[in-house]
Formats: sequence, C-alpha cells, structure tokens
Amino acid sequence: MVERLRVTEEESMRVAESDLREVVRAIFLKCGVSDEDAERATDVLVTSDLRGVESHGVSNSLRGYVQGFKEDEINPAPQWKVLRESPSTANIDSDRGLGIVVGPKAMEIAIEKARKVGVGVVTIRNSRHLGMISYHAMMALEHDMIGMTMSSCPANVNPTFGAEARFGTNPMALAAPGDREAPFVFDAAMSIVPANKLILARRLGVKLLPGWTADENGTPVMDEVDAPPLGPDGIPVANLLPLGSTIDLGSHKGYGLMAIVDILGGILSGGGYGLIPGRPNFNHYVAAYD
Repeated sequence: MVERLRVTEEESMRVAESDLREVVRAIFLKCGVSDEDAERATDVLVTSDLRGVESHGVSNSLRGYVQGFKEDEINPAPQWKVLRESPSTANIDSDRGLGIVVGPKAMEIAIEKARKVGVGVVTIRNSRHLGMISYHAMMALEHDMIGMTMSSCPANVNPTFGAEARFGTNPMALAAPGDREAPFVFDAAMSIVPANKLILARRLGVKLLPGWTADENGTPVMDEVDAPPLGPDGIPVANLLPLGSTIDLGSHKGYGLMAIVDILGGILSGGGYGLIPGRPNFNHYVAAYD
C-alpha cells in the first residue's frame, strides 16, 4: 500500500471481522445475490481488507457493486455456463455475473482439471469486476498447486506514446506453495497503479504521485496533482499510465504486459478485450498447475 493512501488511526473505524462479514453478506442478499454467492463474495472483499488491499476491500469496492446491481449492469443471479471444454481447458460465459462470484467457481473447475491432467485453464467472458485477483490464484494453494489469474479490464490506460486509453489496468496474480515456508503470492496491475487507488486517493483527499496519470495529450503528468473526479459510472475521469510511467523508465514493458493479459484473458475467452466491447465488460483467465 502506498504510504499516503493508508488510512490513519484517527480516521479509521475498526469493526470485528464477523460483524463486517454479516453486514456485507446482508447487502449482497438485499441486492438479489444467492446465499452461497453472497457468502463467497463477502469472503473475497473481507479477505482483501485483511490482507491490507484496501483499494479492493469492502469500503472501496462494495458501493460500486451495489450501483452496478441497481443499474442492471451486474446480474445478481447469473446463469453462467460452460461453452467449450476439453480435459485441460474450459470457456465460460459469465452472464454478466460479478467476477468475485463466478471467478471462484471457474478456479474450482481449473483445479479439478489440474488434479486429473496436470493443468487446468479456464477463460471467462461477459463478466464483471474480479476483485483482488490473488484471491482466486490462492485457492490453488489449498491443493498444493500453483494458481494464476489475469483480468482483461475496460480501457483506462494509455499505451506508451499514446494519447487515448487503449488498455485496462489488466492485473495478473500468481500464487505458489512454499512447502514449509509461506507461499509466494504476487498480485499487481500492469498499469502504474490500479484505478481503485485513484478512488481511494479521492476519498482520503490526498494528491496523486507524479507519473500516475497522463494529460489530455497523453503526456505523463510528472507533478503531484489532485485526484480526478468520478464520472457517472463511479470511475475516475483520468487516463492512467502503464507500469513504468515513461519510456525512459520502461513503460513499454507495462504496455507489453497489458497486451499479454488482453490476449490471454480477453481474446482467448472469445469475449473481446478491454477496449472492445468496453465497460462494463470484463474477461478473465484462471489457471491451476499441479
């Protein structure tokens, strides 16, 4: 967590984990989510907060999900289905289901395939936000497997030398067992920061660091600036930069990694990629390796 985005003790309100889970679960149920799915979605959000990923936790993400349910952008009771399948792969249509609901189901399929043939890869199309994506990758750890997750997100990141957004933040995560040591878990956006951190910065009233966003011409903003306003859809009105920020600092590497996520998590799913069809659509990739 970037130090300036940490909530101070004076500003924070601590609640018991059990109480938080009860409230979050009740909100999902009120939105029409089933008991089982509400339980899983709650676990994803609360786990994010417990791991210190507040940008994808309850206070920063749940309100956006509720808005999505209200505006019929997110289906609270998706009739998701497997479109194509082989012994080691599957392709799922999520039916506009929330990623933190359908994603774990897809990873369970990947884990079962990996148990049988050594590897399981599942792509998900027509989905919504996947939350803290390492949650899904870490599901493989319980089976002594390596888990991997990618999410092809709606476009809000400029490519290197670009003046318009062409990629999403496109995070990827990997979790590997550590035998007698703690597991290795990596989870990061391929943009310089995830978009949710801009929302968190605005809530906290702190400035963005240099190299996080681009101006209207695509030039990296190398001064501290106020967090951008939110649009009607609750998304920051600003274009992020790739991992690396500038060409001199290696932004072409972030650019390339975002393209890889769009290929594996987007195009491979058959659901397009970040820019096409665009918001509110997300496509995902989950895999387990035994």
